Amino acid sequence: MVRIRLRRQGAKKQPTYRVVVADQRSPRDGRFIENIGFYDPRTDPPTIRIKADRALHWLGVGAQPSDPVLRMLKKEGIWQQFKGIEFEPEAEAEAVADISEAEAEAIEADEAEAEAPEAPEAEEAAPEEPETDEAEEASEEA
Repeated sequence: MVRIRLRRQGAKKQPTYRVVVADQRSPRDGRFIENIGFYDPRTDPPTIRIKADRALHWLGVGAQPSDPVLRMLKKEGIWQQFKGIEFEPEAEAEAVADISEAEAEAIEADEAEAEAPEAPEAEEAAPEEPETDEAEEASEEA
């Protein structure tokens, strides 16, 4: 079986990885079929570069990604593209969150307006009570 996985590169205590397509039976840093990307966990945020067209090709012919590579593919939106799911990058997700906050503020404003007419009704109810009191006083006098 063909797998998409990480191949360790770099000096001791300074790892970088290549995203490679390799036979499942070959060793971690051994023979590979194709190099399709790069991953550097030491940068902030970690650098991920994957050739989307090649990754989609290998996924299409049945290559299985390892768990870390699957997370990277999802983060880059390649997995969603392969599955036919609509992908929303993080920057767009933040914009949607801002819109949602604005919508929430509008809803709160509408609720405040809905409560505002109730307050005058309460004021109108207050003058009615003295009328009742006047009617009681008139009945007491009689």
